[in-house]
Amino acid sequence: MAQETVENKKRFQFDKFIVYIFLGVGALISLFPFYYMFVMATRLNREINQVPPPFTPGSHLVENFQKVLGSIDFFGAMWNSFVVATSVTIGTLFLCSLAGYAFAKLDFKGKNILFGLILITMMVPPQLGLIPQYYIITALGWLNDYRAIIVPGLINAFGIFWMRQYIKEGVPFEIIEAARIDGCSNFRIYWNVVVPMILPAFATLGIIVYMQVWNDFLWPLVVLRDPSMHTLQVALRALNDARQMDYGMIMSGTFWATVPLIVVFLLFNRLFIQSLSEGAVKS
Repeated sequence: MAQETVENKKRFQFDKFIVYIFLGVGALISLFPFYYMFVMATRLNREINQVPPPFTPGSHLVENFQKVLGSIDFFGAMWNSFVVATSVTIGTLFLCSLAGYAFAKLDFKGKNILFGLILITMMVPPQLGLIPQYYIITALGWLNDYRAIIVPGLINAFGIFWMRQYIKEGVPFEIIEAARIDGCSNFRIYWNVVVPMILPAFATLGIIVYMQVWNDFLWPLVVLRDPSMHTLQVALRALNDARQMDYGMIMSGTFWATVPLIVVFLLFNRLFIQSLSEGAVKS
């Protein structure tokens, strides 16, 4: 019996070692594009075009970034992206969690049908709504206005689905009933009871939305005409307009545009992992 236990323990440790090997290899494969982007950001064109290409960082990171600053208003565009991404993320977290609470814990007529219709919208490619959305923005007079980017992005079907599933499984119904007995309104239950219990869900959805808005290119390109209002992804497009492609400059701008996303992920990494490890999203 003792020998069998030892063998099982050894087998478990071996399986665990194999899993860690696969995870380590997967992590290296995932990080390699970011590393090579950094390598190209530190090299000149003639070095990048060598055969074989260099795989170690060079000494021209500052020089390439100075070229970026000379070509576009990098920090102005980064500020614009920060304002838009932060506004959309905060609005999405509030509205989607409020709708998720309603679908998860409140009873009202047509709730399941309405939730099903919301899920159906996830099957529609966003490009199909580009033209009608543009007509609506034009009618409202929001062209060349940040409202054209912020307002349509304040709520999305995935955010409602995510929050509904998390609240349904992660917030006990007994706590909701106890708060109602104490005389709390629905909004006060949401704000004082539900919100503190779903912070991991906030972190996960916030990271997803922030990255999506930060990397959005097509819609800001369509509605923002003034170059001073361009978000970072639209501004980086100007680096490709030169007759001769300066890959070092382009990769330098792309690398520094990625840094804020890494910082955001590291700030909310613990809550993000907690939301996944709790297994709150169930069918």
